[in-house]
Amino acid sequence: MKRLALLGSTGSIGKNVIDVVKRLPESLNIRLLSTHSRIDLLLQQCQELRPDLAIVSGLDLERDQRKRFSDLGVEVWSGCEALEKAAGQADYDQLVNAIVGAAGFLPTLAAVRRGKSVALANKEALVIGGELVMQAAQTSNAEILPIDSEHSAIFQCLMGEAHQTIRTLYLTASGGPFRDLPASEFPAVTVEAALKHPNWSMGPKITIDSATLMNKGLEVIEAHWLFGVERDRIQVVVHPQSIIHSMVEFADGSIKAQLGLPDMRLPIQLALLFPHRLDSGLPHFSFHDHPQLTFAEPDLQKFKCLDLALKACDAGGMSPAVLNAANEAAVQAFLQRRIRFDHIPPLIEEALIVHRSGGKVDAEGLLASDRWARKMVEQRIAQQGKF
Repeated sequence: MKRLALLGSTGSIGKNVIDVVKRLPESLNIRLLSTHSRIDLLLQQCQELRPDLAIVSGLDLERDQRKRFSDLGVEVWSGCEALEKAAGQADYDQLVNAIVGAAGFLPTLAAVRRGKSVALANKEALVIGGELVMQAAQTSNAEILPIDSEHSAIFQCLMGEAHQTIRTLYLTASGGPFRDLPASEFPAVTVEAALKHPNWSMGPKITIDSATLMNKGLEVIEAHWLFGVERDRIQVVVHPQSIIHSMVEFADGSIKAQLGLPDMRLPIQLALLFPHRLDSGLPHFSFHDHPQLTFAEPDLQKFKCLDLALKACDAGGMSPAVLNAANEAAVQAFLQRRIRFDHIPPLIEEALIVHRSGGKVDAEGLLASDRWARKMVEQRIAQQGKF
């Protein structure tokens, strides 16, 4: 029985993790749940799963709210530092990081420093501090298992293969809802339209990132650190059907691909049970239902966010942290209807240009760069007339 600490249990990935656990009660057990602010849903999950500990990271709890947890026999922590504290101190076998955004960085680092296995859906942990996280994992012999469908696919393709035989990693991208929309129409894109992803059901922030293709850029940076492959040997391929989740080309010209229906529960189950595979009880892929699989190059002029992410990965240092923070701030402003869809890339680009990316790459410096980028974006939004 593997004991899980699930961070971000009330989000899209977290709910899928819980579904997988409920399908495999003899193999998996959740001992920790967390939310940013969805207290009522967290209480429902605690009532059903009865973990030892629950965390509300984004709010201070009222006395009556704490009592509702204690009546279930569940200890509750609150505050922004509770996630890192739990990752570093709580009793669990594997940390499942399903948090969205930069908040997932320090808990991941705390877990790998303990030598704990981490099932990682929070790509920002490696985008912001990939060097620190991977060094800590190597020192402590901690295992990092990817949950993102693309990185899970690459992970599976690399099973049994020597690292030196890797030629190219191919990350597939659906192209999002605006794959065929002319860039000239981007200023008129609504929040509702951007949230209609053609293939995947995800939270709002990740869905907007998919619409701008920033999500794919962040995944390139994550893959660079996770698999130790140079950025120029990682390519993005637009694959609208989302059946091939990613591919690896080897030195001899052979290419391995991992295929399956677009269902996050498949890579989640693999990460939780690795190296074992059990019947998921989920629908299986049929070639007869998908007679055509197509591929194309991404348009970096049209989808500027992907281009900015590739350049930030090349620059290294603090640049990926600045990229991620500026993107989070800009996406939040778009979701709040304070800026247009086409304002997102120039806000991120200005943050990358203005920021001085020197200095030692440590947790303190990375988080300082994160705070600086968010503040800069908010200041520019306050001067919208200058866009």
